[in-house]
Amino acid sequence: MESEKLNVEVLEQRRRILGTQHPDTIIAAANLAATYRSQGRWIESEQLKVEILEQRRRVLGIEHPDTIDAAANLAAIYHSQGRWTESEELDVVVFERRKQLLGMEHPDTIDAAANLAATYYSQGRWNESESLEVEVLEQRRRILGLEHPDTIDAAADLAATYHSQGRWTESERLDVEVLEQRRQILGMEHPDTISASANLASTYRSQKRWKECEMLEAEVLEQRRKILGMEHPDTIDAAANLAATYGAQDRWREAATLLAPAARLSIMCRGQQHPYTQEVIRSLMSVYGKLGKTSEAEGMKRLLIPDVSSPAKLLYAGTNITQI
Repeated sequence: MESEKLNVEVLEQRRRILGTQHPDTIIAAANLAATYRSQGRWIESEQLKVEILEQRRRVLGIEHPDTIDAAANLAAIYHSQGRWTESEELDVVVFERRKQLLGMEHPDTIDAAANLAATYYSQGRWNESESLEVEVLEQRRRILGLEHPDTIDAAADLAATYHSQGRWTESERLDVEVLEQRRQILGMEHPDTISASANLASTYRSQKRWKECEMLEAEVLEQRRKILGMEHPDTIDAAANLAATYGAQDRWREAATLLAPAARLSIMCRGQQHPYTQEVIRSLMSVYGKLGKTSEAEGMKRLLIPDVSSPAKLLYAGTNITQI
């Protein structure tokens, strides 16, 4: 990828000429880490972000805005890896420091509240998540307006929490609103529009509205394959979601055709122990059982990690993590 190649060259040159602790070198490392993150390469991104946070703490101090931003970015990577405890520890620090230094109505503080809410959501702590998300949505509507992308994101986050609480009517109302606004403002092929389609599809699934669900999920999978490629985590999740809808309609062969490559790709790009990978493996094992493929089901069973919980199911696209 051209962007990655250029960012690697810039970082190597700045390290050689300016040293590892120069502000410009740290910025170059942050740019490369952001590129890795956009590619779903969490481990490489994490390595750089840990380095950036340590350097900024040492050079700038723990309360400098750039240090706080670095902590927020590392928290986002932990979140992407399903490492909720580590993400929460940093999210809480970032929220408290921004609230103290910037005040509750500053956009960065509101973003920090949204990130902490997303981590609570991923841990299945719906009440704590909802409390923060309601506040974030109200503030963004008042400060930014109804059609600002951040306001729409906040509505999507709250819809996800309503969904997880089984409050389908409230979730669907916000899901439809978010999808219509994103289609109008961002266009049909924007990643956020596609995520909104996935979320509405999930709400339809929860209401057992299979045809409406399947139509949206097939569209989401096709768009993600075309735009992101087969190996991107969002594409893998889209395949798993459509497979779940096929399974709900007893279309087990179609489900297996999607889940088998999804499991292999999720192990490759996210790791075998990631909660979402484990969810795909469990789903494939179940489908093989339905098809009477005992040996294949046993093979999947051997890949399961004991006591891995995944409150944030693949069936909903989830919440947005702010990347500084």
